[in-house]
Amino acid sequence: MKRRTFLLAGLGTGGALFLGWSFLPPRQRLRGSHLPDTVAGEVPLNGWLTIGPGEAITVVVPKAEIGQGIHTALAMLMAEELDVPLERVRVVHSPVDRIYANVAAMVDGLPLNPDDYGTRTGRAIRWLTAKTMREIGVMMTGGSSSIADCWEPMRQAGATARAALLAAGAAKAGVPVAQCRTEGGVVVAGAQRFPYGALAAAAAAERPREVRLKAPGEFRVIGRATPRLEQRAKVTGAVTYGIDVRLPGMKFAAVAMPPVVGSAVARFNREGALARQGVRAVVQLSGSKAGDPPGVAVVADSWWQARQALAALAVEWTPPTTPVPDSPAISATLRTAATAQRGLPLRTYGDAEEVVAASARRVEATYESAYVAHSAMEPMNATVRCSAYTAEIWIGTQVPQFVRDVVAEVAGVDTDAVVVHQHLAGGGFGRRLEADLAAQATAIAKAVPGTAVQLVWSREDDTRHDFYRPATASHLRAGLGADGTVAALTAHSAGQAPWRAISARGLLWLTATGPDKTTSEGTWDQPYEFPALRSAHTDVDLPVPVGSWRGVGHGHQAFFFESFLDECAHAAGQDPVAFRLALLRRHPRARAVLQRAAEAAEWGKPVAPAPDGAPVARGVALHWSFGTLVAQVAEVSLGANRAPRVHRVTCAIDCGLVVNPNHVAAQAESAIIDGIGAALHGAVTFKGGQAEQANFPQLHPIRLAEAPTVAVLLMPSAEAPSGVGEPMLAPVAPAIANALFTLTGQRLRALPLRLA
Repeated sequence: MKRRTFLLAGLGTGGALFLGWSFLPPRQRLRGSHLPDTVAGEVPLNGWLTIGPGEAITVVVPKAEIGQGIHTALAMLMAEELDVPLERVRVVHSPVDRIYANVAAMVDGLPLNPDDYGTRTGRAIRWLTAKTMREIGVMMTGGSSSIADCWEPMRQAGATARAALLAAGAAKAGVPVAQCRTEGGVVVAGAQRFPYGALAAAAAAERPREVRLKAPGEFRVIGRATPRLEQRAKVTGAVTYGIDVRLPGMKFAAVAMPPVVGSAVARFNREGALARQGVRAVVQLSGSKAGDPPGVAVVADSWWQARQALAALAVEWTPPTTPVPDSPAISATLRTAATAQRGLPLRTYGDAEEVVAASARRVEATYESAYVAHSAMEPMNATVRCSAYTAEIWIGTQVPQFVRDVVAEVAGVDTDAVVVHQHLAGGGFGRRLEADLAAQATAIAKAVPGTAVQLVWSREDDTRHDFYRPATASHLRAGLGADGTVAALTAHSAGQAPWRAISARGLLWLTATGPDKTTSEGTWDQPYEFPALRSAHTDVDLPVPVGSWRGVGHGHQAFFFESFLDECAHAAGQDPVAFRLALLRRHPRARAVLQRAAEAAEWGKPVAPAPDGAPVARGVALHWSFGTLVAQVAEVSLGANRAPRVHRVTCAIDCGLVVNPNHVAAQAESAIIDGIGAALHGAVTFKGGQAEQANFPQLHPIRLAEAPTVAVLLMPSAEAPSGVGEPMLAPVAPAIANALFTLTGQRLRALPLRLA
């Protein structure tokens, strides 16, 4: 206490101001510095909602729609509290503003164990982080945080607008507010009925003192299975993705980039490319801090003309500044780091290392995973138009604020002079958290001022110039007691730090220094109750560009950890489900999810053979990520050439209160299929400094015929909603690997899974 008093006294006036600020409530998120874009007659009631004449209701959303259905879910929150039919609502993208900064993702990014969330210290740290992110955070769609982040502000915006409309209606009718109600987009005041559009202007001037959010028992929209708002437009082709943008006089660009990581342009034939039909300009690119490599771009009347002209450049490249080792050498480096070092502990309690060393029965194994590419279905693209003082960009991005800042820096204009036109994106998976395409397209457009230029990367460009999921190795050890229970467990992983790499490219400062929890999340933050645990990570510096891939650390750490738990269960001679349940006595939600999946999959009963008569085995995995608990049981057989085939995945999910069951089920199916593809085929390998894979034939995402039956089980919950975009991917690989062990007796410890 004396030391604390001394430290606080030393802070002086600044410390007093900081402490005073920390006790204030977070800054409001309803009204920003930039009004939403409106059309004639529309009135913004706050930063999240505009009401137009007649029945027009527009919800302003700061999250990117990249196929996850978030626009519909957020519109449902608004429709619920505003008391309007969802069919009357349309959605537009928000401007860049502080009120839309993603608070939930930043709080979830803290290196805190979930069991510590409810402690006094945990609550204080999360509170202070949320307040700070309201001041300096960034707009971002990621970390499966969209619903969690907007759950309160979107509902508050709707409820506040509804209260303002009630006040305006009461004033117009000359009756007390208590005698008014809303129904279906109308304020009912006695015998009079006022559509919201007729009250919008008056309501905008109201500042309700009391605003009440609906209780779950009052929900009529939230919790209902609802089709997506953009569903018809997507089916009919009316949706405009970033790649569909067409502007008057627009030109197209293709770019030649180094075949070897770390190379730069030595020389090229500018005149040869300019002589090709339709070519208008050739632009040499130096790259930027956003991660776009150096290269040479060709601008032409069509993309195909630009692409074909690249060969005429005859680019010669410099040797790489830091050569990329071949993949076997990378794997050896990671395994050595994981087994020979102690690393930075993310969580430690008890004397885990000593207990393991002293145990009569020990289980020890080293796991590893390869680099994985994002392979978003819509090719990477951006359209930019620059002038001397302004810039505009048309793009599907997960980080519009970061894109704006990067465009401003490359174009040499103020950020206020940059307009970001956000579009739907054909998949993101973390790839569109980056702004390299924005930087590269801006550098090209700057060379042809006044002309809109659309840059499109080929699939080969995308695969070989991706920010991959890091290759990682992990060394795990466990000491078992006489009864087979885990007395202590240690885990030490080694690999690159994805969020620190993103910080270096300018997106966030939080992980520029200090621990990057994404390196080993999925091990130290799980609900299992070990008497002693030490989970650590060693950052390994490698010249391969890495970033955030669906699930981030959970995508591979879950495979390491859940596969190793199965090894422990086998060594103890125990059933894998019972073994896990014994480690979850103080975590009833985790127990319930695991039991639900096991019961639905008929765990413990004989498994029917595959249609071709091949034997089928089950494997189980449980994982917590992004606030959500998921248990999965995979049913697997072996096909031709001993290739694993996944027939069925039973998936139980506790993601808190479910906003739209359709979306959760769709995200579960998507994540499971994505996870199967990554588990069985996902790998980018390097040889001679170059990625050996270039397109889908080498990447081999699973085909329709390989897709399993997926049974999705949603656990009832009154908790606030948590993430659903990524959590269902993490348990897939270990569930498959554990089934393969039961089927073959071979323990697979590397991703992708390959049987000998």
